[in-house]
Amino acid sequence: MANVVLCGASAYEQKYYFNRQFDSLPQAVKDELQILCVLFTEDVGGVLTLMYDEEGNLQFQVTAADDDFDFDEIGSGLKIWQYQKEKRELLESLELYYRVFFLSQPKPDS
Repeated sequence: MANVVLCGASAYEQKYYFNRQFDSLPQAVKDELQILCVLFTEDVGGVLTLMYDEEGNLQFQVTAADDDFDFDEIGSGLKIWQYQKEKRELLESLELYYRVFFLSQPKPDS
């Protein structure tokens, strides 16, 4: 199974993308994802994509155009680290959601 994109944003096109396969997520979660992605690209530039790998781990993928001299590569790494720390509960919940509803893995006991 290939990686599955959850959402993303582009500083170049000033657009946000949300994969409609995940429409069942609560609106508050979808709104938080949009804010996260858009603020990321406004702060550091480039394109941010949140995607699930084959095991259901949520990955941050950042790309930038070769001629984008305004892209902040160091800031990008720091911002991802910040999000992983501050949004840990959200990100873990999204991984659990994907594993249970898309990969049909059993829900772990609480």
